[in-house]
Amino acid sequence: MLRKYGWLVLIIGLALAFWLGKQSASNDQVAQSTVATTSLPQDQNLSEPAPLPSSVRLPESASLASFLPPEAQTTLALISRGGPFPNRQDGVVFQNREQRLPKKTRGYYHEFTVETPGLSHRGARRIITGGTPVEIYYYTEDHYENFRQFEVPR
Repeated sequence: MLRKYGWLVLIIGLALAFWLGKQSASNDQVAQSTVATTSLPQDQNLSEPAPLPSSVRLPESASLASFLPPEAQTTLALISRGGPFPNRQDGVVFQNREQRLPKKTRGYYHEFTVETPGLSHRGARRIITGGTPVEIYYYTEDHYENFRQFEVPR
């Protein structure tokens, strides 16, 4: 009897795994589609900090917070352009599950990777934005344990 139903269980398991895989891919596409994208010039090198675009160009007398790493400038430039982002998770809704940021409605916060030189993965550094258009910026260097608010001069 086990042999008779073993194949049925295997087929149902494979079908379920296939369906769950399709659901996950669909969710990834939805998350990516929530972030508007524009194209960067082909010669743009994302491994080096890019200058901020004119829409967020810093005045000569102003600068970003001293605690931000140089790579944050590239991330901020991509945020202001709407992408494209080097990581598929960039731009997704930040859940704020631990409530370390002020409580807001779901979808208020979005997260973006700040590259860490020498790492082959995303690392722990992130910029969290709040609002659409962005009203507030936070930086974390320890994967959401601590946050520091900063401003981007206009």
